[in-house]
Amino acid sequence: MTTKTLPRREFLGFLGLSAAGWLAGCAANPVTGDSQLMLMSEEQGIQIDRQYAPHQFSTDYGPVQDTGLNTYIENVGKSLASRSHRQKMPYSFRVVNANYINAYAFPGGSIACTRGILVNLEDEAELAALLGHELGHVNARHTAERLSKSTLFSLLAVGVGTAVGAKSSDLGGLAAALGMAGAGLLLASYSRDNERQADALGLEYAVKSGYQPHGAVDLMDVLRRTSKRQPGAIELMFATHPMSEERYQLLADLEKTKYSGDQKLPAYRERYMDQTARLRKIKGPILKMQDAEKSLSQKKYNEAEGLLIETLKEAPNDYTGLVLMSKCLIIQDKYDQAEDYLNRAKQVYPGEAQARHLSGLNQVKRKDFGQAYEEFAAYDRLLPGNPKTVFLKGYAKEGMKQNREAAQEYNRYLQQVTEGDEAKYAYRRLVEWGYIKPKK
Repeated sequence: MTTKTLPRREFLGFLGLSAAGWLAGCAANPVTGDSQLMLMSEEQGIQIDRQYAPHQFSTDYGPVQDTGLNTYIENVGKSLASRSHRQKMPYSFRVVNANYINAYAFPGGSIACTRGILVNLEDEAELAALLGHELGHVNARHTAERLSKSTLFSLLAVGVGTAVGAKSSDLGGLAAALGMAGAGLLLASYSRDNERQADALGLEYAVKSGYQPHGAVDLMDVLRRTSKRQPGAIELMFATHPMSEERYQLLADLEKTKYSGDQKLPAYRERYMDQTARLRKIKGPILKMQDAEKSLSQKKYNEAEGLLIETLKEAPNDYTGLVLMSKCLIIQDKYDQAEDYLNRAKQVYPGEAQARHLSGLNQVKRKDFGQAYEEFAAYDRLLPGNPKTVFLKGYAKEGMKQNREAAQEYNRYLQQVTEGDEAKYAYRRLVEWGYIKPKK
C-alpha cells in the first residue's frame, strides 16, 4: 500500500482542539443575582479551563519568556482579583507571544493578554482596566453563559477536534495554520450588555485596587486609535469584545460621577514603562509581524516573507517570528527552509509545543515519517490532550509502514472523534486492514 501525503487543505487545518460535554441548568449571576442559563457548574468551568487554556496559549505562541514581565502581570491581576466578587477562583494571569491585540479569559479564571496589546498601553492604570475587564467577564460568568447559549457550545459538546476536522476541507485552512484564529476559536464573543457590565466591573476593581479611574477611559481611547491605525491587528478583539461609542461614554460618565472623588489616584506610568521596557524594545518587529500576518491572510506570501525577514534581522531569536516564518515557507512548499526556522524556534523556546507540531507536519510533507512521528510524540508530551495529534501519530506510523501501530493510534482517535475527514480516513484504514468490520 502506498501512503499519500496529506492534501494541502487538510494539512493546513491540523491545529484543532478537543472538548467535553456539560450538564444543563440555571444559576444565579454572582454579581447581580439574576438567573442566567448555565450549562456548566463552577467546578466544570475550572476543569474546562485547565484542559483547554494551555492549548489556546500555545496557539498564541506560549507565554512570553520574560519571567519578570509575567510576574508583574500576575501581581497586578491578583491584586484586582482580590477585590472582585469571586475572590476564591483559581485566577492566573500571563502575557502570550501573539502579535494581535486582545485579552481573553477562560471560565475558570485563566486570563491572558497579548504582547500586541501591551506595547500600545501607556500606564498601569490602563493595564488594570484591561485585566479588570476580563475579570468582570469571569466574575459575571459571561464566558460560561455565552458558551451555554451559542452554537459554539454544541460544537464543543461533540468535540472541537470533530468540529474543526469537519470544517478543515472547506476552511481554507490558512487561519488555523497561522494561528490567526486566536481566542476566537474556543472563546465566545460577548454581547454589548456583557461588555458594558465587564467595563463597569473592571473599573470598579481597578479603583478599589488604587488606580485612577481615567485608566479605563484611556484604554478605550487606545483601542479606538489603534483600530484606525492598524485595523487588521485589532479585528479579533472587536469581534470578541464588541466596541461602541456607548461603552466609551459609559466609562466617561462613571469617571465623572461614581468615581469623581478618585481622580487623584495614581496611574503608575513609570512603573509600567520599567516593567515593559524589554517588550517595548521589540515593538517595531511586533508591528512588522502584524503586517506579515495580514499579508499571509491575504495570501500575499512573498510580501509576508519579506516582512518576516526584516523582523528577524531586528529580533533574530523571537520565537513567534521564527514560527511565523516557518508557516509562511511551508505554505509555499519550501519545506527545507521551513525546517531550519523550526529548529531555531525549538532551540529558542524548547518548552513551547507549537514548533514541534509544525515540524511534524513539515516532516510529513518531506515524507520523513519517522522524524514526523518523533515530533508529534514530543508535542504530545509537552501539550497532551489534542486528538489531532493522535491521528497524526497514526498517519506517521502508516507512512513508516507500521500499520499495526498506526491502527492503534487511529482507534484511539476514533474513540475521541467520530466525524470529519480525519475520522473517515482513520475508519477506512481500519476497515481496509481488517481491524474492524464495515458498517452496513
